[in-house]
Amino acid sequence: MSQPTLYFTPTEYAARIAKTRTAMQAAGVDVLIVTDPTNMNWLTGYDGWSFYVHQCVVLGLSGDPIWFGRDMDGNGARRTCYMDPKNIIGYPDHYVQSTSRHPMDYLSAQMIDRNMGRGRIGVEMDNYWFTAAAFASLQSHLPDAKFHDSTGLVNWQRAVKSSTELDYMRIAGKRVTSMHNRVAEIITPGMRKCDLAAEIYDTALRYNNEIGGGDYPSIVPMFPSGADASAPHLTWDDTALKSGEGTFFELAGAYHRYHCPLSRTVFLGKPTKAFIGAEKAVLEGMEAGLEKARAGNLCEDIAHAFFGTLKKHGIEKNSRAGYAIGSSYPPDWGERTMSIRDGDKTVMQENMTFHFMTGLWMDDWGFEITESIRIGADGPECLANVPRQMVVKD
Repeated sequence: MSQPTLYFTPTEYAARIAKTRTAMQAAGVDVLIVTDPTNMNWLTGYDGWSFYVHQCVVLGLSGDPIWFGRDMDGNGARRTCYMDPKNIIGYPDHYVQSTSRHPMDYLSAQMIDRNMGRGRIGVEMDNYWFTAAAFASLQSHLPDAKFHDSTGLVNWQRAVKSSTELDYMRIAGKRVTSMHNRVAEIITPGMRKCDLAAEIYDTALRYNNEIGGGDYPSIVPMFPSGADASAPHLTWDDTALKSGEGTFFELAGAYHRYHCPLSRTVFLGKPTKAFIGAEKAVLEGMEAGLEKARAGNLCEDIAHAFFGTLKKHGIEKNSRAGYAIGSSYPPDWGERTMSIRDGDKTVMQENMTFHFMTGLWMDDWGFEITESIRIGADGPECLANVPRQMVVKD
């Protein structure tokens, strides 16, 4: 079989493994079972849409990681993982969605054969891909093991980005810049939202000589209008856009699974006083928050600056103002670690990356202008380049 396609050097994968093992040892974990597909990808390079069935990466304190998944996905692992094929284990298809056996039964036997079935085993208890049945199977078939909740252990190792990761995120930033520029160019009253979604996807994915081809984002484009924009996570339908309504567009460019989310608001017709006031408050708050977005400050420092500015304008926002971003698979483009909110005292380090989510969702309208940023020693780098303003079109 030909050599796998890798988007990072063996040296970078080795550094990631070493970093994770240091965290394992600090937590007293002998073996780590990683089911989050982004963590699997970060540790091994595995890149496949197979997270709808049980799969994982098993990492001990020595040796290469082991990829474990459905047998038919084994060739995908061989095409994308850096490890020797002997460390790729596929389970038979009769384990898939079976009521009499579970894939983790098979994994347990494989771990015992490799002397990895005892000691303290870390599992990601609270993520989208590790089920109660999976945990019950491991407990039943690995009676000599003690299980430890290692949710987030790998996620936190991903927080500071390498130069290559930042390059990919900057490409994603160029991609989302093109997406927002396309929206501003073609949006008009009467245009059906499904047709606009098609244009967004085309711009997100189509190849160009500067930034190559786009990857699929972990969240679909979200652009509710009017009263629907009071809810942050509605998508689109086949209705026509109306004059006199505001629509926010929360989109992300993606490249080799690395994301750059960005939001802008479009108002068709003459903006209302509410939208004009929201734009003023959010932009002032954004500037205040960005001033605090530097290495050595705390995540909550950004939040305090932003929320404090909103209060001066008589606006209260009850949700967080951002979160860590990087590589991701559906259903979420966040890293599920740090948040920009009161009480998060994480010290920001250079080359951490965040989506500064300054969205407002009111009783019958919504407004979003956001930035994805890289934390620098002297201030932030904005990863996209879209005018920071409300787009107004007749």
